[in-house]
Amino acid sequence: MYLVKAPENKAAFKRYYQFRWQQLRAPWQQLQGSEQDALEAQSIHRFVENTDGEIIAVGRLHKTSQTTAQIRYMAVASDQQGTGLGRKIIDSLEVEASKHGVTHISLNARENAVPFYRKLGYELVEKTHLLYGEIQHYLMTKSLAPAAGHATDVSVQLNDIWHQTIPMSKAMNLQVSFYNNEQLFTHCDVAFNKNLHDTMFAGSIYTLATLTGWGWVYMKLAESALSGDIVLADANIRYLAPIAGAGVGYTHTSLASGDLTSLAAAQKAKMQVEVHILSGDKVAAIFTGKFVIHCS
Repeated sequence: MYLVKAPENKAAFKRYYQFRWQQLRAPWQQLQGSEQDALEAQSIHRFVENTDGEIIAVGRLHKTSQTTAQIRYMAVASDQQGTGLGRKIIDSLEVEASKHGVTHISLNARENAVPFYRKLGYELVEKTHLLYGEIQHYLMTKSLAPAAGHATDVSVQLNDIWHQTIPMSKAMNLQVSFYNNEQLFTHCDVAFNKNLHDTMFAGSIYTLATLTGWGWVYMKLAESALSGDIVLADANIRYLAPIAGAGVGYTHTSLASGDLTSLAAAQKAKMQVEVHILSGDKVAAIFTGKFVIHCS
């Protein structure tokens, strides 16, 4: 009956971090602020609240490479443990991880939580650190399958077309990570696309956005059993925030407009696609592209 949500404003984040501190740091006399780290802005955050609006479970995921990620800061209120809230948070984070291109996920489990994670498919790798001199942790990992509904075949086709015809896409290792007729997620290599400031290069952001929009048009043509040459006719992009981690391209049916039905008769059609470049949950850039499709 409880929904997993993402904090959407400063007030929600304040409550989210307060709960993290109370559950994971305050019992060991750690100062407020110790519940956060330098990766918050590039992470995916999730929480559950009760009917009174009180947060009762939290968890966070951040990518560590193009295809790997780590879950941290998992916590469930003591009076809610054993009710399935931890599983809800993990399930939600795993779905998002898969959509963002993650194939292997890891976490450092407290000793008493190892059985819980084993039930969710995580394998124990090794004993790791001792937090605050008393809390033993264990490294656990899990391989992720594509998210439910992912159209694998057409996604592989698009990957092949990108890499065979656009050298930059191959150099960036641009990939479709999720497509289901309504959503398209793309991702690329983290290290290759960094600039001297250790953030994502603006040119890579623009390329990722452009090809995500181009890919959306390609997918719509494939669904309609049509073919054509897709040309970017006009575009603009707004860079909203630096991307210190892995940039992910995203678009959705609500962000696209245009009609392909005129293609056969008029030999030409137009589509406009808005693409969001994500840094974790955060929209770091917004691209709008106008594409023209010429019948081939």
